[in-house]
Amino acid sequence: MTNAAPPSGQKKPSLLKNLELDTRLLGMIGAFVLICLVFNVITDGRFLTARNIFNLSIQTVSVAIMATGMVFVIVTRHIDLSVGAVLAMSSAVMGVLQVQLLPHALGLGIGHPLIAPITIVGGLLTGTLIGALNGWLIGYQRIPAFIVTLGGLLIWRNFGWYLSDGQTLGPLDAHFLLLGGIEGTLGTTLSWALGVILSLAALWAIWQARAAKIRHEFPVKPIWAEVTMMGVAVAAIMGLVAIYNAYEMPVGRLKRMFAERGEVMPDGFSASYGMPISVLLLVIVAVAMTVLARRTRLGRYIFATGGNPDAAELSGINTRMLTVKIFALMGFLCGLSAVVAQARLSNHANDIGTLDELRVIAAAVIGGTALAGGIGTIYGAILGAVIMQSLQSGMAMVGVDAPFQNIIVGSVLVIAVWIDIQYRKRTGEKL
Repeated sequence: MTNAAPPSGQKKPSLLKNLELDTRLLGMIGAFVLICLVFNVITDGRFLTARNIFNLSIQTVSVAIMATGMVFVIVTRHIDLSVGAVLAMSSAVMGVLQVQLLPHALGLGIGHPLIAPITIVGGLLTGTLIGALNGWLIGYQRIPAFIVTLGGLLIWRNFGWYLSDGQTLGPLDAHFLLLGGIEGTLGTTLSWALGVILSLAALWAIWQARAAKIRHEFPVKPIWAEVTMMGVAVAAIMGLVAIYNAYEMPVGRLKRMFAERGEVMPDGFSASYGMPISVLLLVIVAVAMTVLARRTRLGRYIFATGGNPDAAELSGINTRMLTVKIFALMGFLCGLSAVVAQARLSNHANDIGTLDELRVIAAAVIGGTALAGGIGTIYGAILGAVIMQSLQSGMAMVGVDAPFQNIIVGSVLVIAVWIDIQYRKRTGEKL
């Protein structure tokens, strides 16, 4: 029995052992907390305000979404250097669709309800097709992923430039802009409701995991440890919702909203933004990718192939088609990130997604994805993206020059990989 007292002479399990916490994850969380506290002190308390956390969240979403796909790519011992260029190409297609093609060629007027969905489908389809092409070249033609995606880095961004005639495309459809963050939020009531739903889902997931271990006669945590983890999960979810709901809309914006409805804003009226729709989209992607990694045959094949490609192929896994699927999924996520990034910027610009390939790879690696393959987590990649964006945002608030910001981020990446290598040496994991 797991809850039985340890035999005499045997050491009592530590708190971390009982909670079964990943020490690498704890280290990342500790680094994130330290970054936040340091920048909060330097900026006289401005870094940890509701406004800055809100902005930090919506700035992180597009990179974090792509980082979840990059985990699968790196786990299977590949790399994708073209994600920023694919994002730019998908953005160019969406910009042309909603600014030029749909309003003029098809006669859909401004604000037509079909503009946003057709545009989004166009962007997602563009990214998926490019990703599938990359996967076919890598899997079936045996061209190294580094070469295929390095070529894609040069090809797709410039294809997008020609498609848009090198112009910034805007204004964008109002419904489309809801996916960018500041223009699209859930409001206070819906945010609290969603927080409760997510909390209940987290409690159910933790309890189901325990029940599954019991069914298969695996060791389980003590009840108090499970309850502690449930409390941490609920506190984190509801705490983030509380922060979003604490960010109040400016009075000028509220007055404009009332004026658009032909009303006058009552004296003393106030309203909060609530959770951004783009953050909700990231939550959905994170859950879906985690389920895909842990609960599906495709996920098992991905990690089996990354652990030992030759053994995976000998066991009957079609590693070539698996490569196509992984890169098609990566392309789909690039298209989705293009939706979020373009909506946040309120236009298509030719420099959209510049250097995102490096940020995405860095987020996955900082999050614990092993470049040797076979090891990686979705939550780690998202936390890696948050850490990187926190560093950049904090340095921007302090007034650090952009070149020095890149020096710091590059140094953090190298140090993070070095720490990860030392950790794997000590724990005996594969490097």
